[in-house]
Amino acid sequence: MGWDFETDPDFQAELDWIDWFVRAEVQPVDMLVSNARDVRDPLRAELIPPLQAKVRERGLWACHLGPELGGLGYGQLRLALMNEILGRSHTAPVVFGCQSPDSGNAEILARFGTDVLRKRYLEPLVDGRIVSAFSMTEPQGGSDPTQFVTRAELHGDEWVINGEKWFSSHARYASFLIVLAVTEPDAGPHRRQSMFVVPADTPGITIVRNVAVAGQDAESGAHAYIRYEDVRVPADHLLGGRGQGFAVAQTRLGGGRIHHAMRTVGLVREAFAMMCERALSRVTKGEPLARKQLVQAMIADSWIEIEQFRLLVLRTAWRIDRYNDYERVRADISAVKAAMPKVLHDVAARALQIHGSLGVSNEMPFGAWVLESFQMGLADGATEIHKTNLARSLLAEYQPAAGLFPSGHLPARRAAAREQFAARIERAVHAG
Repeated sequence: MGWDFETDPDFQAELDWIDWFVRAEVQPVDMLVSNARDVRDPLRAELIPPLQAKVRERGLWACHLGPELGGLGYGQLRLALMNEILGRSHTAPVVFGCQSPDSGNAEILARFGTDVLRKRYLEPLVDGRIVSAFSMTEPQGGSDPTQFVTRAELHGDEWVINGEKWFSSHARYASFLIVLAVTEPDAGPHRRQSMFVVPADTPGITIVRNVAVAGQDAESGAHAYIRYEDVRVPADHLLGGRGQGFAVAQTRLGGGRIHHAMRTVGLVREAFAMMCERALSRVTKGEPLARKQLVQAMIADSWIEIEQFRLLVLRTAWRIDRYNDYERVRADISAVKAAMPKVLHDVAARALQIHGSLGVSNEMPFGAWVLESFQMGLADGATEIHKTNLARSLLAEYQPAAGLFPSGHLPARRAAAREQFAARIERAVHAG
């Protein structure tokens, strides 16, 4: 059964090449390089740059960025079709120059950075020579940024930052961090914070520890707990205006959430393909698993959920392209973000079950994917928050019903309809 709508032939040729390239040359590297962002890893340095060179030669490097930054300026719909292929591999986004958090950080620098900041940080970031980190979440704040307390105070021509952040992903490899800090403590909840570029080697930055999430290699420790103690950065390292940090962050997070969803489509497709192959290959009690009705139901349910999710992602991408305004598509992005953990959890869990004891072993990726679904439900805003935001947006389009029965009393509605069309009913009765 086919998966894709048609796209124009030229772009389809690029998608076909990406599909072949990821399967043949990138996914094997996944087996050897555990963290493609670790620029200090000699094996990574040996294997990944040659793949990046092939992508550049094909003209597909950093397609999410505009031509002025070395990309193709693809819209979100094209990026969706591309990223659902890249989602099959944890290395592929790095190979194609669109990995998080660097892709979102590049968007912030391109939009809000000065010429000096873009020259110093954006150019090497887009070129793939350095990596970055986004340092926003705080231990006491969680999903509520209005509770953040890290402060930045202007002393002469420098900002002095004090506070603590955690889950600053890939900070241990970063050349710079983008940090959210309170600069206007007396302003409204969403006007109190500002965004800064902070070089990673600035005195006063301490990585207290690096934390790995369940299901990942403990040595990887991709998420940093950071302490900022009298960290001084130049005054011109401010991104946007004072008090605009929350707005700047939303600009970044909107695109990041939809890109993450695009790649999740590719991930659940991998789980689905492995599920189907297992069902057709494994024989028990005299017949393949594929002949068992409960297994067939699991396969059918998985396909339906994947298709529904994929269509929601593509529709949201199309709406972003049409309106060119993340705020107008905020409810759609919340819907995508809320649906994403469940579809990964359900499909990966079914694939695990169909694989039996092999499915729970580290020979297969399903256990890690199930745990990743819970991480998805927390990162970039908890699922519950996105559902609440979506519901509020939807309810704003409706008005309370008048009368004793808010949902409408059927006999009363029938009576009102008969009164409205009484003359026509009378004519029809006499005509009969």
